[in-house]
Amino acid sequence: MRLSEYVEYDATDLASLVSAGEVTALELTRLARKAHDEVNPRINAVIEFYEDAETVAGADGGLFNGVPFLRKDIGATEAGRLQEKGSRLFKGCRSDTDSYFFRRAREAGLRTVGRTTTPELGSTVMTESILNGVTGNPWDLERSAGGSSGGAAAAVAAGITPIAHGSDGGGSIRIPASWCGLVGLNPSRGRISGGPNNQDASFGRSRAFVLCRTARDMAAALDVFSGPHPGDPFIIVQPNRSYVEELSRPTGRLRVGVARTSWGAVDLAPEVLHAVETTATLLQEMGHMVTDIEPPYKPDEYSRIAFALAKLSASSLEDMARAMGRIISADTLEPANLKWYEYGRDLPLAQAWDLEEALRKLRFRVGEAIHAFDILLTPTMPTVALPHGGIYCATNPTLSPEELAEADTAICQYTGVFNVTGQPSVSLPLAQSAIGLPIGLQIVGRFGDEATLVRVTRDLEEARPWSHRPAVRAGAADDPPLKFESECEQSSGIGRFDADARY
Repeated sequence: MRLSEYVEYDATDLASLVSAGEVTALELTRLARKAHDEVNPRINAVIEFYEDAETVAGADGGLFNGVPFLRKDIGATEAGRLQEKGSRLFKGCRSDTDSYFFRRAREAGLRTVGRTTTPELGSTVMTESILNGVTGNPWDLERSAGGSSGGAAAAVAAGITPIAHGSDGGGSIRIPASWCGLVGLNPSRGRISGGPNNQDASFGRSRAFVLCRTARDMAAALDVFSGPHPGDPFIIVQPNRSYVEELSRPTGRLRVGVARTSWGAVDLAPEVLHAVETTATLLQEMGHMVTDIEPPYKPDEYSRIAFALAKLSASSLEDMARAMGRIISADTLEPANLKWYEYGRDLPLAQAWDLEEALRKLRFRVGEAIHAFDILLTPTMPTVALPHGGIYCATNPTLSPEELAEADTAICQYTGVFNVTGQPSVSLPLAQSAIGLPIGLQIVGRFGDEATLVRVTRDLEEARPWSHRPAVRAGAADDPPLKFESECEQSSGIGRFDADARY
């Protein structure tokens, strides 16, 4: 298989080729490494391609039989692997816990071959850190890939792997999906277990899932990663059938609420509004009932939650630093994150007690506002991918805690609210700007109803197929197919391929 062929397949197709004996898992791993070597020096998305990647285990068979996978460097863990959270404070740290997420990944045949960049502590919408540098957007290297799953998104968009782990506490899957032209679902609260040691993270605001390219990969990933585990705080309603089966089910007629106005302080770019309008027209042509909606919450309601969380975040960070025998200082935390930590540390404990009530009020307000609709159509982000740096980076020394929170609330105006409500929401690459940058549109479902999102994603993908050809993409300068020895030859050492050394 040529590298140019490898990057054209989604994960479902690659797994089918392995199952049919047309390619081996070892070949796919080597192609992933070849793709990494070709594009990663330009995009800086993968901070470690495992030296032992060729021997990484995955179950034979499964929905993703033999497919290479990448882990975001924060959130779900692999026992024994580095997890540095994009921070000097955690440099060299290895997890001693195997998350349920990566147990399920292996059981499904995924082979995790490396880890991807994230902003320090996953705290901002741009993947830039002192520890790992700046991650570039494969569509335009001068622009951000988004955050905090920016490394995962850039790697998938550039063709290193067809699917990668991400996590989302305020938009961190959907933001980079929007800016990198991918499918990025944030599932319902409770759909994906955070166990064994991180169930219902951040009061249910943060969930793990994947970034991918197609509706069917999203559906298959839901089948792989969904399901309760011991210790989960509650059991969400379980699906009536597999999500892959939902791909062949009719959608029915839906009541669609459409957001055509800004929900925050950042104005909605005209090209993004145009994408919303044309997609609303498309949904109407499909037979759905489309109605405009007003902003369902006020920005200060969301930022109040961030401020209430600051006390708890500071206490948690102190506990982790103490356990490692390390000190929180300007040498270990980036400027804006250090200020945020100090702000939270100095808050009275009573501030944290207001959190549950703030969450309850926002959930109630939004629930009342959107109850009449089966799905919502909103922009994912109010703008296309922004240039690197500025007010959205924790490396910025001029930002106060208040400015950081306000900037986050403004740019994440369509995403963070649904982390609080717990509803599933997916960003789809349904449009492009005049200069060819992806524009993601968000479809929001009812709580626990990923099935409808799977069907709508399928419908929109069929009606408006999306392109996956950014400027930086592996296999662009193709060469003859690599000659691979058999897995038996590899395991015996004959002809062995030497390996290269808040969102």
